[in-house]
Amino acid sequence: MSIVEWNDSFLVGVDPFDEHHKHLVTLLNLSFDAFVQVVPTQKFAEIFDELFEYASYHLSSEKFWMIEHSYPKLEEHLKEHNFFVQRLKEIQEDYRQGNSSVSLDIVIFLKDWLIEHILKSDADYGHFISSQETVPTLD
Repeated sequence: MSIVEWNDSFLVGVDPFDEHHKHLVTLLNLSFDAFVQVVPTQKFAEIFDELFEYASYHLSSEKFWMIEHSYPKLEEHLKEHNFFVQRLKEIQEDYRQGNSSVSLDIVIFLKDWLIEHILKSDADYGHFISSQETVPTLD
């Protein structure tokens, strides 16, 4: 069962980040499946840890790409990333301390934030890069 269905509205036009976003949606859906199926706490924690690690990798990649390409809204974008990472850490800590009811909060927060961020903030850097004469790639 999916909480988010991938569709082309999520494409931002930077191929590596589109692939990252697809993978994040897949991990989010795995988290949702784990919640619905009431998997053991350890299994849910493993899925969440993988999601956290991949999200951190993705956000770092975006940051360096935006710096390299002089993205004009870098500071604003990084504030969103920092909020996201801080909130994930808080949720992860709550969960590790035994508050298993936080699992639905995790899934809902991730879904809402990810969709909003991709469709608005990430789409903005997609528009920025498509307005350039040549579309740079990730190195």
